[in-house]
Amino acid sequence: MSNYEPQASYRFYVEITGILQGYFAECTGLSVQTEIFEYKEGGLNDYTHKLPGQTKMNNITLKRGLTRSRELWDWMVGADPQGGLTRYANMSILLYDSTGTVLRRWNLQKACAVKWTAPDFKADAKAIAVESLEIAYHGLTIADA
Repeated sequence: MSNYEPQASYRFYVEITGILQGYFAECTGLSVQTEIFEYKEGGLNDYTHKLPGQTKMNNITLKRGLTRSRELWDWMVGADPQGGLTRYANMSILLYDSTGTVLRRWNLQKACAVKWTAPDFKADAKAIAVESLEIAYHGLTIADA
């Protein structure tokens, strides 16, 4: 397989504190953005200096079919069986290729659940109940397989 061949995006898993959570239907919003400040220098009207400012890690949203597991909810509210608060966790999003090999890993440092959304309920719908979790994080690294 070529290094330049596009990969399918549907084979991914989510790992939180080293535990594979898997089976997410969607992961959106993974992006990094740097602010640009424009500086107009006096007497030099040909162009404007564009200087990089602060870099912002945008929140991601994970969606999956509702399961019996309460791990995501417990993480959101900070519940811990030992009685402490476990608000921050390191997590990874792993993309697999068609052979089942990890192609790329996005590592999110100090991730924190900031919003959990319950499924929409409709008596006349035959849809899967989907929960979503929005996550903020402090740092991002990318690792190849």
